[in-house]
Amino acid sequence: MQKPVWNTCKKILCIRADNMGDLIMTTPALKALKETFHCHITVLTSTMAQSITGYIPVIDEVIVRDLPWIKSNTATAGTDLIELAALLRSYQFDAAIIFTVYSQSALPAALFTMMAGIPLRLAYSRENPYDLLTHWLPDKEPYSFVQHQVKRDLALVAVTGAFTNDDRLLLVVSVEDRQRMQNKLQQASIDTSTGYLLFHPGVSEEKRKYPLQHWITLGQLVHDTGLPILLTGTTKEKELTSAIAAGIGDNATDVAGQFTTGEFIALTAGAAGVVSVNTATIHIAAACETPVVVLYALTNPQHTPWKVSGQVFPYDVPESLQSKNEVIGYVRDNRMMKQPALPRPAVIAQALESLLQQEKGDAYIAPDTLIL
Repeated sequence: MQKPVWNTCKKILCIRADNMGDLIMTTPALKALKETFHCHITVLTSTMAQSITGYIPVIDEVIVRDLPWIKSNTATAGTDLIELAALLRSYQFDAAIIFTVYSQSALPAALFTMMAGIPLRLAYSRENPYDLLTHWLPDKEPYSFVQHQVKRDLALVAVTGAFTNDDRLLLVVSVEDRQRMQNKLQQASIDTSTGYLLFHPGVSEEKRKYPLQHWITLGQLVHDTGLPILLTGTTKEKELTSAIAAGIGDNATDVAGQFTTGEFIALTAGAAGVVSVNTATIHIAAACETPVVVLYALTNPQHTPWKVSGQVFPYDVPESLQSKNEVIGYVRDNRMMKQPALPRPAVIAQALESLLQQEKGDAYIAPDTLIL
């Protein structure tokens, strides 16, 4: 049920200024807002996530900024925030909702939305925000419990009365993107008539890396599936993907950097299965309901694939690469399973072959699979 103070909101700013995967996991909450209030949704997101926004139909408008308290590839000057507050004021938003993971503070964003004159401001907060937020949920994560990011975001918008009966991740892809993707595969003489597998080895952080030789061994072990293997990634990752493809042999092809975001979504949607490190690709696979095997460096247990068939193979982050964030350290020591050994290619191959024999929608990955 809509809450009285929120039911007149027609222009809502949603702030999710992190990576692409984070924004994808927020789509059920955005859908709840759209379905409940029939509102115009503007998303403020990062340069890292902006390319996915065009495939999330509940987003009406996008503002792209890299915020200085969130890790990004660009530096932000303090004057940029003053200009951003002025820009937001010109939109005359009725409300702002700030989405975070439990290790982040929403208060910097709350400050500039207050400066922008946005009358309703909602977020999680571990401390009393007083006038910075008009509505807030005490952030009990991770000290009382930990929940999947999708559940966390839905619980936040529930404060407004927003609700959806369909909490699956939301991405759409055009017929044109599908056709362009298929044309590129044909031009590369890749026969996908019997299906194909995606291997996505590239990582944004060294601590998520799975060894190159293990990828090669895995590819060789699944040769008997008869499915070609496509190595995907960005142009910057071609050195890695080409080495893996060459090591696997004739049934593997390096296609890194060849697809736009929309074409990559189409490629993922058409795959028989995906094997990936824990990056945005696993959330794209989940949104497409494509079975996924995740080689999951134990960073944040909230971010496993949502409502999709698959299996998660966790492994610990080397101590030298672990986050210095005290909240993340608490989770690592108290709320997240530990797995010191890297998953072996033979075990992963067996899981992938088993997954390929299942029907889509069977045996969803449990949302709390890594949470203690």
